[in-house]
Amino acid sequence: MDKTIISLKNAVVEYDEQKILKGINLDIIDKQFVTLLGPSGCGKTTTLRVIGGFVKLAGGEIFFDGKKINSLPPHKREVNTVFQKYALFPHLNVYENIAFGLKLKKLPEKEIKMRCEEMLELVNLLGFEKRSVNSLSGGQQQRVAIARALVNKPKVLLLDEPLGALDLKLRKEMQIELKRIQQDTEITFVYVTHDQEEALTMSDTVVVMNNGNIQQIGTPQDIYNEPVNAFVADFIGESNIIKGIMHRDFLVEFAGRDFVCVDKGFKKNEIVDVVIRPEDIKVVPQITGEITGIVESVIFKGVHYEMKVNGAGFNWTIHSTQSQEVGALIGMNIAPNDIHIMRESEVE
Repeated sequence: MDKTIISLKNAVVEYDEQKILKGINLDIIDKQFVTLLGPSGCGKTTTLRVIGGFVKLAGGEIFFDGKKINSLPPHKREVNTVFQKYALFPHLNVYENIAFGLKLKKLPEKEIKMRCEEMLELVNLLGFEKRSVNSLSGGQQQRVAIARALVNKPKVLLLDEPLGALDLKLRKEMQIELKRIQQDTEITFVYVTHDQEEALTMSDTVVVMNNGNIQQIGTPQDIYNEPVNAFVADFIGESNIIKGIMHRDFLVEFAGRDFVCVDKGFKKNEIVDVVIRPEDIKVVPQITGEITGIVESVIFKGVHYEMKVNGAGFNWTIHSTQSQEVGALIGMNIAPNDIHIMRESEVE
């Protein structure tokens, strides 16, 4: 049975009478890697700071292991935080940085040494103990910050865009490292990012936020393949979003014709948003296409070509391993499983 370690109930945060969190409800499962994902200003960092005790709720409740902790100060919560700016102590070496919290607790030197060595091994920094933190690369400083947070054995580690300062290659390496560390320690990670790929790569659960509300909670696969509204579909990867009419269960009209789909439960002739991923449009000869269009641009993206195609009154984005000539008239086919229907009212 999955155990809930943190629970936010109708959580409201206000700054200058403006609601930053608008009564969100969120259960965080123990030992999971949970990512809060959304654009700037959506409330994700505020949510993290509420969990850490740095921001007080204007309304609602927060529970940790079933106990209400609204008024519990940060230093008494069983959480540690890793910020984007690592805040390492420049006058201390790697070992001293990691040991700092344990020395404050006045633990025996033998235990401090044992726990620090465990952490150095965990973050692949054995042999770096005496190095100045200023001599380390960004990725190595990141590892020291994580080791310093984990050495205290928190039940939850909060990470606020910790990879933001790293270059792309190092960032991708650290994504894999962070996931490994989380699995090895079985500590609950709550991670904040605006990077969709990062969220999909690392998480057990993704919480998509916008404008102080939670839009969707699910596995990376759920969020990508079954977005609940057009905001989520558009934010998680690229999407073609076009207006349609749901004539009846399993039949939708868009781009000037009817398509069989797998969605049901809409009103007869309800106006809907139709979401189609660029990789799910199959390019075929014009004569066999359900939709036809003219190729307006082609860009090589490494693993695929990105084509912009004008057809049926809409500018389509298509990802394909096969390139087409600019100006070519092509056909486009879409399978029923690749047509996702959203209610208009669900768009935030």
